[in-house]
Order: sequence, then C-alpha cells, then structure tokens
Amino acid sequence: MTKHLVIVESPAKAKTIGRFLGDDYDTQASYGHIRDLPESKMGINIAENYEPNYQITKDKQKVVDDLRKKAKKADEVILATDEDREGEAIAWHLAQALELDPKKTKRIVFHEITKQAITKALEEPRNINDDLVNAQQARRILDRLVGYSLSPFLWKKIRKGLSAGRVQSVAVRLIVERDTEIKKFIPVEYWSITAQLSKQKQEAIFLAKLHKIGKENAIVSTGEHSQSIVDEVRSQTYTVTKVAKKEVKRNPAPPFTTSTLQQEASRKLGFGAKKTMLIAQQLYEGIEHGGVSEGLITYMRTDSYNIAETALTTIREYIEETMGKAYLPAKPNVYKTKAKAAQEAHEAIRPTDIKKTPKSLSAFLNKAQLQLYELIWQRTLACQVAQAIMDTVSVDITAGTYMFRVSGSTVKFDGFTRIYQEGKDENPQADDAEDTNQTLPELKEGETLKLHDLLPAQHFTKPPARFTEASLVKALEEHGIGRPSTYAPIMSNIVDRGYVRLENRRFFPEDIGGIVNDLLVQHFPGVVDINFTAKMEDNLDSVADGKADWVTLVDEFYKPFFSLLQTKEIEVKRSDFYEKTEHICEKCGKPMLVKFGQYGKFLACSGFPDCKNTKPLDDEEKETTDMVCDKCGAPMEVKRGRFGKFYGCSKYPECKTIKPLHQPKVIGIPCPKCGGQIEEKRSKRGKVFYGCANYPKCDYASWSEPTNEKCETCGDLKVKGKGGAIICPTCEK
Repeated sequence: MTKHLVIVESPAKAKTIGRFLGDDYDTQASYGHIRDLPESKMGINIAENYEPNYQITKDKQKVVDDLRKKAKKADEVILATDEDREGEAIAWHLAQALELDPKKTKRIVFHEITKQAITKALEEPRNINDDLVNAQQARRILDRLVGYSLSPFLWKKIRKGLSAGRVQSVAVRLIVERDTEIKKFIPVEYWSITAQLSKQKQEAIFLAKLHKIGKENAIVSTGEHSQSIVDEVRSQTYTVTKVAKKEVKRNPAPPFTTSTLQQEASRKLGFGAKKTMLIAQQLYEGIEHGGVSEGLITYMRTDSYNIAETALTTIREYIEETMGKAYLPAKPNVYKTKAKAAQEAHEAIRPTDIKKTPKSLSAFLNKAQLQLYELIWQRTLACQVAQAIMDTVSVDITAGTYMFRVSGSTVKFDGFTRIYQEGKDENPQADDAEDTNQTLPELKEGETLKLHDLLPAQHFTKPPARFTEASLVKALEEHGIGRPSTYAPIMSNIVDRGYVRLENRRFFPEDIGGIVNDLLVQHFPGVVDINFTAKMEDNLDSVADGKADWVTLVDEFYKPFFSLLQTKEIEVKRSDFYEKTEHICEKCGKPMLVKFGQYGKFLACSGFPDCKNTKPLDDEEKETTDMVCDKCGAPMEVKRGRFGKFYGCSKYPECKTIKPLHQPKVIGIPCPKCGGQIEEKRSKRGKVFYGCANYPKCDYASWSEPTNEKCETCGDLKVKGKGGAIICPTCEK
C-alpha cells in the first residue's frame, strides 16, 4: 500500500517531483482541470445562490477513476497543484471528485520545483483555501453568465456563432478604439532645422537642433517658414552660451512578473504570450539536465517582485565572484510592485539556481527554451547589479535670436547594462527623437563655433502605434484588468474568435469585432467599461482575501445585467446592423443591404424573405497591396470570399493566383514524420491548427499545439492539452 499519494497537474511536474521523493510516495498527474461547467448548457442554478453544476470532463473520466483507486489505497493524499487561484481550484475539484476527507487531505504549495522547496512544503502542509477557491469560482461563474447570456443575443441581432467574454471584450474594445484613433488621425506637418557645427580649428562635426526662437519653443510648421529661418540664421555667429554637465544614474529593471516576462519575450524574442507561458511552464516543471531533473525557474504566474533571501544571497555571491565588487550594491536592490493587489508573499520569476548559466544548459534545452531561460537569467542577475552611471552634457548655442541645443552622454560605469537592458515598446515619434549619444568635443561658454551647414527636414506627426501583445498586456495590467493567469488566454481568445487578427505582431480589428464592440459599448456599457471591469477584479481579490462573499458579488452583477438584457432583447433590432447601399437587386429592384454572415460581409436584398438574392461584396471591397503576383506580375489585392479575406491577383479571371492572408507561422518544432518544420496554420473556418510545412507530401496535422517532447511509450510528439497539461495524443497520457 502506498503511504502517500501526491497529485499534481502535469506528467512532467509529476516526473520531476517524483524523483525527489522516496518509495513511500506515488506522484500522479490530474492532467489539468478534471471538472468544469457543462459545455452544452449554462450549468448554473441561479435560483439557488448561483450553484454551479460541475461535471467531470469526458477526457478526464479515466484519469479520475484511476486517481480514486489510488486514493483509496493510500494512507494520505497530498494535493500539490500550483499556488495560484486556479491551482487552488484544481485541488478543490480533486478533493470533491475523489471524495477526499478534507480533514485528512493535505495541501502543499511551493514557488519552485527543487528538492529543497518540495521538502519544505511537505513539512508545512495546510488545508485547501476556500477563499481562493471561491474567488476562482466567482470568476468562472461570472464569465459563464456573461457568455451564455450575451452570446445568444449576438446570434439574434448580428449573426450566429458569435460569443462575448467579460474580460476579452474589454481587450477587443481597446484594439478597436486604437484602430479608430489611427484612422481618424490627421498628420500635421512640422520641420526641424539641424546645424552642422565644429570647433573653429577642428573638422569633427556634431549636430545641434533648433530649440528656441526668442524665448518660445521653436515651432516650424511649413517649408517656407523653415527656409526663411535657414536664410536668416546662416549668417549669424554661433556662440556657446551654456554648458550643463551632470552625472546620471540609471537603475536596473525589476525581476520578471508574468506580464513583464510576456512583454519582454514579445519585444526581444518575438514570442506570443501563449508561447511564452508554454515554454515557461516547461522550465518550471523540470527539464532533465546533467543527470538530474528539476525546475529551472520559479512559478511563472506571479505579480510580485520579491526574491527569496536565500536566492538573493546566492545571486550577490555570483555577482561578486564573476563581475567584481564594483558591480555589487552595498545592499540588495528592493523593488515595489505597482500592480494592484499583488501577492507579495509570492516570488518574482527567477532561475532556481543563478549558477546554472544559459551556457551550461545549452545542451539540454531546445532553442526556444534556451532563449527564454537566458532572458530570465539575465534579468534576474541584472536586477541585483549596481546602477549604471552616465556623464551627460547639454549645450545651448545662440545664433542671433535663435537657440540650438545639443546633448550627449558617455558611459562612466556600465553597471547592470553589462548584463541586460530592458526593451521598449514601439514609439511612432522615435525616429524624430534627438540623438543624445553624440561624441562632443570639450566646449566652453563664450566660445564661437564654425557652421558647416544647415539641414532643414520635413516631418509629420504620427498616429499612436497599434497594440502588440506586449503593449496590450501592459495596457491591461495598467488598467487593472485581468490577472497573471489570464493574459495569455485573453490574447488567444480574441484572435481565435475572429474579432481581431495579428499581422506583423500587431493587432488589427476584424469587421465583426468592430460591430460586436459597437453593440456592447452602446447597449451593455458595463460589460466593456474599463473601470467597471477593473473594479470587478478588485472585488474578486476581496473574495480571495476573505473580505467579500462571492454569491453577493455575482448577484450584484447579474441581476441588473439580466434586467438590461431583457430590455435590449426588445429594443435592439437585427436591422440596426444592416448597412444601406446604392446597389439595386437585379431580381426584384429593391435596394441591397450589407449584412454579416458566417464568412463575413455580403450583399443581400432588402426584400428578404420574399427575395433571397445575395451576392459577394468582393468586387466592392478590394484593398490594394504592395504584393506582386508570382505568376503574372500584376498587383495583388485583398479580397473577401466565403471563408474570409485572402490575397488575389488583380488580373482575375485571367489570372487566378490566390494566397492566404494569414501566412503560416513556423513554431520551431520539427515534424515527427518527415523532419520538416511544423507551422501554425488556419483552417478554412479560421480555426488554428498545426501542420507540416511540407504538405501535401507530409500529412502531419494536429489541432493541439505540439511540444518538443516525445512520448516515452509510443514515440509520438506530445501536445498541449487542457489546463496546460502535456499529453500524448496517441496514448492519451
């Protein structure tokens, strides 16, 4: 008989933890969530305090049966699921489904999967935290109430197949409103004037920009104005009137949280949020290296900047040994998170052992794993290195009533920048930014300079940048929307539902996304209101802290929401979303309307149902592109067909060349059949799947995202299943 049964979420995690424990322990995986609300109905008894009707999911029945048998034979059951609310909920569902005695069942949590951390956790077991479970349950019920109430409404008023999400709809709103802002943006012309200068007896040129005209900031709006200034200032004497030198200290960025890891992985590695979290999960759960298997990073769903004292000591020792005392601050650098309701008891994302350098692990990690580990390792190390020190100088140069300014900086001490520098989001105005890294000669106040040339340049103000995954995660966090475990699913859901698309790593709203957003903003403002959604997150945090009742929270939201929904069922008409056109139906002579169907917009007769004439909008909505047809050399156009937008030759029907609008994305994993590259593709209905780039020669395909891990039993490539579990599609384990 097994004395101790330990249950975790994934086989990889079970394998790693099992190696730390003795023969008295049997470590098993639940493969993520084992129970959920039913798929075919709401599954919530509203009249009975919103009691949920949880069911064991079809694919987990065998797992649950096996765990029940093992639990009955064990003297003790230990639930070791992840430390966040979702992990707490999985532990609670396991206890319910396995009919475990709550007084005898132990719950342990840990920040990292190392022998020391697991041993300590076993010494400090606790009971399941009902407050955390209730907070997660309230989130799930709220999302189900919104989704199962609003989705049928959208089917009736716009088209079938649509869905609405409580948090995802806010993300779509941000993208739609940014797109509207960009389209409405009117560029404004302005000019800069740069003087090429040098010391009188030197030829080394530096650049100074016109900064002021008289006492006012220089605003030059036309070419004529620019030329008049150039003509006037060319004959002036250029005199140094002010030299300001100072020492500037720069602090390193804090260690990674979930959101900042996703942002940096997007900026520096080009990883999507979903890919980042999948790889981080692998690093956390454990990868065999040098004959051992243990977690390489701490838990990756966190909003805390804390680093354990023991880890800080090791990091500081490593800095002193490898970089020298000059790079070690007198005291550890401490960071205070700005995230709302951050769990300060948790830790930031860091390597479990800073001495395990990326180089030492390069033989054991695949390319993506190594890239992400190196990012985490560098950031963690740099956050405890001393400040960087810069010597900066700003020089004002007067030419008559005009004042030019030049700035420069030199590195006095590289500090943390020797290891790592934080990436930046796209800034449309960055191209026009002043160069502050010029090498300047020694300049003194009162000396005159030699003018070599004046360079006027035309510029236009630019619209705000479109959201990337990095900047959208940042915006959601700043608004207090979502929590660490929700960012990646938000990104995936809004794309998978067809409301937005990702092109060149930037979000663009689809037509249907704009229509649904407009409806929700106009008729259900509370659902997509940013402040309201952020407040709801705060309320869920209060439930998690034991300060609020989850039933009351759900009730206060649902009752007014349901009342409003009943009113809107009568007020809102499907015809409100039809767009009138000048086209006339050739069958009955009535005007044609633009309607939304399963595959996008189309023209339909306003005489429906008496006249059912429809026609594609393809000819009316072509978008020109810079792409050239491979076969005939004519320009390609963005057209709309039955399955959405695609690239088509402008010479159609003479040339029938077409290409998919969404180009397949290589995910960096070799095909198990032929060794080619696996690509992320889209089906005709827009659903994401994974297939070999050598199709049709190779027919490998999977609806689930493949991993680089092979099944020990059959050798098939494992895939990511529900709840983040890594499973074999053949053996189903």
